[in-house]
Amino acid sequence: MNTDSKKMSERKDGKAKGERQKGSGRNAVRRESRTQSGDIVRRATRTRNGTIIRRIRLIIIIFAAVFVSSFVGTAGIRLYRFKQATPPRELTEDERKLLDNVLDKAYPARNDILKQLPYPVVPAKLSVEAGSAILIDVASGNILYEKKADRIIPPASMTKIAVMYVVMQEIERGNISYGDIVPLPRETWACNMMPHSSLMFLGKDQIVTVEELLTGLDVCSGNDAAYALAYYIAGSMEAFVERINREMRLLGLTKTHFAEASGYSADNETTAREMAMLARVYITKFPDTLVKFHSRLSFTYPQIHNLAVEDRSKPTAQDFSKGLPEKITMGITQQNTNALLGKLAGCDGLKTGYIDESGYNLALTAHRGTTRFLSVTMNGPGRNRKEGDAYRVQDGTTLMEWAFARFADCKKTDAVHRYFIPVTGAKAQWTYLTPAYDFTALTVPFILGTSPEDAARSVRVLVNLPRSIEGGVRAGNEYGSIEYVLDGKTLEAIPLVADRSIAKANPFVSASDVVARVVLAHRQ
Repeated sequence: MNTDSKKMSERKDGKAKGERQKGSGRNAVRRESRTQSGDIVRRATRTRNGTIIRRIRLIIIIFAAVFVSSFVGTAGIRLYRFKQATPPRELTEDERKLLDNVLDKAYPARNDILKQLPYPVVPAKLSVEAGSAILIDVASGNILYEKKADRIIPPASMTKIAVMYVVMQEIERGNISYGDIVPLPRETWACNMMPHSSLMFLGKDQIVTVEELLTGLDVCSGNDAAYALAYYIAGSMEAFVERINREMRLLGLTKTHFAEASGYSADNETTAREMAMLARVYITKFPDTLVKFHSRLSFTYPQIHNLAVEDRSKPTAQDFSKGLPEKITMGITQQNTNALLGKLAGCDGLKTGYIDESGYNLALTAHRGTTRFLSVTMNGPGRNRKEGDAYRVQDGTTLMEWAFARFADCKKTDAVHRYFIPVTGAKAQWTYLTPAYDFTALTVPFILGTSPEDAARSVRVLVNLPRSIEGGVRAGNEYGSIEYVLDGKTLEAIPLVADRSIAKANPFVSASDVVARVVLAHRQ
């Protein structure tokens, strides 16, 4: 290759190399530019992300602060309310009915007039001659003894307990009063009563009060007095019978039915159990009648003030050998038909009864100290009044003396009331716990001490309450109890149940309550 060609080639190579170097430089610049741009983007992205993160952190902090503030505020409010211990509002009428329905299903015997003892006992083996009998504690309604107590038997003159119950209701309601003068239609006169009737000796033109009729009804067992009261209250025997049967149904007496008011009819029906139910309600609601009427040993009727003015000068003696006259002006004194009055310690009632179809019946009550028992014996034996009375006295004495020797009433009821209890984790913070049923007395067995009364005094009352109820509350559920304990044995435990339902609160409020209760417990 000549020299010119060589130089030309070198120039070309140099030019090409220069071009390559220029291209490399431009590429480097571009690369550097891209790198710088990426750095800028990355820095911008980091800045943007940092801003977002800071904002998120700020939001979280704000939210946490609000949450904590709200939580602390809620806990503070709940704590304040717990400390205030403000009783819950009273139940509405609908809420009370709902609670009653719930309790009636859960405790079906809670409204029973009579009930079994709340603790196990060995049935007593007593020598009772009557065909049917029952013995109860009046205060508690507990049945202590029974013998064929559901046999349907005519009550005879024990019917008059039902009559007195209705009359006393009328007096209580203000419809009549003891001092009312009662008209005596012909149907009420002694001379028009059924053969062999027991009588008060009402007659034409007599002036008699409601109180005197009630006395003659009980002491003399006067059928005429029963008729006079029935007519005075209802206007007719039919209307009075309708009323008296309605009252028996209201008491839940399903086997008791009356055809007339005196007890003379064999169509009157009851049982020893249901007569005891009626008698318990009657003397519990109207205890004054025991002193005023049932414990009176005798009664004289008519007296001068019971006679019409024109009859007050008539002879004080009358001849009844040919039958009773329409006008009776002679005072007749009769002894109470209850032969145990004045003989059995503490006896102050109640009512005898006899017709051929029933045998000798007796509703008997006696009290000693603070304890009262009641027995009903029906279909008692006896070929005559003297013999029948002897068996009634024997059975009544057997039952009463056995009861007083083995049982006494404990009437420690101060602890039997409702309690208000805190509720945590629920929409309301307090509820009442209330006894599931009414409690008036406990029949205490003689298993400790020197007498039944000593045992009754030794009974301890324990109230078991939760510190609080967690979560929701359901009306009627048991959350505590009141225990009656003797010698380490629980004789009766009265459930304490919630009187209302309370829904669960949300988790936030529930957690607040936990904190509030912890703080409250720590402060205490």
